[in-house]
Amino acid sequence: MKLWVLRHGQAEARAVTDAQRPLTETGRREALRMGEHLQGETLEVILASPYLRAQQTAELVRQCIGLRRAVVTVDWATPDDDPLAVLDRLAERSESNILLVSHQPLVGTLLSLAVEGHRRGHYPMPTAGLACLEMPLPALGVATMLELTNPTSLAGQ
Repeated sequence: MKLWVLRHGQAEARAVTDAQRPLTETGRREALRMGEHLQGETLEVILASPYLRAQQTAELVRQCIGLRRAVVTVDWATPDDDPLAVLDRLAERSESNILLVSHQPLVGTLLSLAVEGHRRGHYPMPTAGLACLEMPLPALGVATMLELTNPTSLAGQ
């Protein structure tokens, strides 16, 4: 399985609730930049947190890469969800090339668990940070990190 993990783009600092924070214009540009980076990948599905900023990021990427399938909203990918449960949920998926759009601290901890088998690893995931993991199945310590990037590091390319 190839798992792409994308943190949402920059969001407004305030909204009625945290879940309703929309992307800023910078966040929209970040999402589009990462979508451009993913062009040519054979993504089968985009899974996204129900939070507005993740939904907006996922939709911008979906449009950019031309994926016909709608974004699939998953209620288990919010900032405070358990990354072990996320691995379990991913193991239930039949697709072999998945993009998960979520939040910190979930994404950083998920990467640490999948690659190192524990929660102590540090993976910088600024807004619109993107990681690509290759793994035989979603489990602790079995993934290989193929890529770890963000819009700023791609700006010079």
